[in-house]
Amino acid sequence: MFFSAVRRAVASDILKSFKPLHDRVLIERVAAETKTKGGIMLPEKSQGKVLEATVVAVGPGLRNEKGELVPTTVRSGDRVLLPEYGGTKVVVEDREYSIFRESDLLGVFQ
Repeated sequence: MFFSAVRRAVASDILKSFKPLHDRVLIERVAAETKTKGGIMLPEKSQGKVLEATVVAVGPGLRNEKGELVPTTVRSGDRVLLPEYGGTKVVVEDREYSIFRESDLLGVFQ
């Protein structure tokens, strides 16, 4: 619970300095497991690519053919499933994030 409060505080600081445009979503990947359940340290090469992330900031959405704004469906704090490849890596306030189009996200964890 403490870490989620810290994550929300950090996310609010980032929102002050960066806002995605259109249907873009700023995400922070979940850290890869560095140990097995038995306590064995995993070498970096054997750690799988993490495809789960937390949404940090979202753009306002896209305009449809009629010019109406269609808002994004994901919200800050949502946990999402990412494609194996894609996204644009960015560094905001010394932290690494990725930007994806909302349509590139594979799903939202409940």
